[in-house]
Amino acid sequence: MTLVGELELQSFDYTDPGLRGERLHGAMRELATQGWLAQGPYGYMVLDREAGEFFLRTRSAIFPGMKIAELFDVKDGALWEEMKRNILHVNGADHTRLRSLVNPALTPRAVERWRPAMQRFLAELFEPVRKNGKCEFVEAFAKPYPSQTIATVMGAPLADAPRLHHWSNWIQRQFDAASMANERDRIEVAVQEFYEYARALIAARRDDPRDDLISTLLAAEQEGDRLSEEECVNLVLNVLIGGVDTTQSQLAHAVRLLAEHPDQWAALRADPTLAGAAVEEALRFEPITPFTARITVEELEYRDVTFPKDTIVMVCAFTGNRDGVGPEPEEFDITAERPKARVLTFGAGVHYCLGANLARLELEEGLGFLARNVDTLELDGEAVYESILGIYGLAELPIRFSPAVAAG
Repeated sequence: MTLVGELELQSFDYTDPGLRGERLHGAMRELATQGWLAQGPYGYMVLDREAGEFFLRTRSAIFPGMKIAELFDVKDGALWEEMKRNILHVNGADHTRLRSLVNPALTPRAVERWRPAMQRFLAELFEPVRKNGKCEFVEAFAKPYPSQTIATVMGAPLADAPRLHHWSNWIQRQFDAASMANERDRIEVAVQEFYEYARALIAARRDDPRDDLISTLLAAEQEGDRLSEEECVNLVLNVLIGGVDTTQSQLAHAVRLLAEHPDQWAALRADPTLAGAAVEEALRFEPITPFTARITVEELEYRDVTFPKDTIVMVCAFTGNRDGVGPEPEEFDITAERPKARVLTFGAGVHYCLGANLARLELEEGLGFLARNVDTLELDGEAVYESILGIYGLAELPIRFSPAVAAG
């Protein structure tokens, strides 16, 4: 076996602030030709699907959330409590127990009950911009839509959706080293404020159960085991930070891709039932989690390479999603018949994204609504890309369109 540190590997700096948009695509295409493993600023990168699946699934590597806490000297306070209890950072039997209690609330069948609300939000958001024939899509649609959906899922008042977006955006920044270094106080405040808000909402639902996630979690029971209030609070927080910025970013990228590919928009417009396929292709082609970190908790061997304990490995969903998908992996094609390989965008293994079913449904409804209500779609200026570190989103997406004659 060869120690990973003894290999001569291609070096790739994924922290480069200019690495986004077409420059990202070009750099990743070039890197993927160099092999399955590369050197990064803080460890290593695995580039193909099989290697990505291995490191996401192995019990010998975990999400390095508590290592982040250690590096930034987070030892107490609300942020420490959140990081310690975040289901991403919980492993073993404790993680299995939490998943078994929350999973029934987020199955494909369970999330269907929120489809009518999604359709209503989209119609309400479209009405103010319909006659103008143009809008900045992030602000008009991609930002408010997931926030309103999460408010409904949680059982929170719709008027609180902007606050939920604010908290999600800031709490999510715990995964961004630059934000932890420069904006930690604001992250801490957001966690504290959300904890206070969520505890009050949970108390209200104990007295007045409804058809929402919090009520479902409070009633969740398996073999006599139930969630404690702290576990419930943190699971609600996980759903919030995992279901707002992420869906906002993936929806914005999906609409950008359709606007940039008129033939694909025409295909979706002609057959709105392709919305699900368009979602899967956007998740594959432009994952909003291009890199997912793992740290080894013991020495492990893979492909005759030894990875010592405490080795950081970045799983590259961008290149992994293009591996083994048939011809023309660099083509965005919602009608392509691709192998049913799971995209790495939602992760894999025991830490597979809790809200993946909800996110897919939101995205499908969003693209299906546009296909039924918009005739022509094109960019109305340059998209403004955000950093690929953390959640890779768009700050701005100006579009212009012509409403469908028989919109509905």
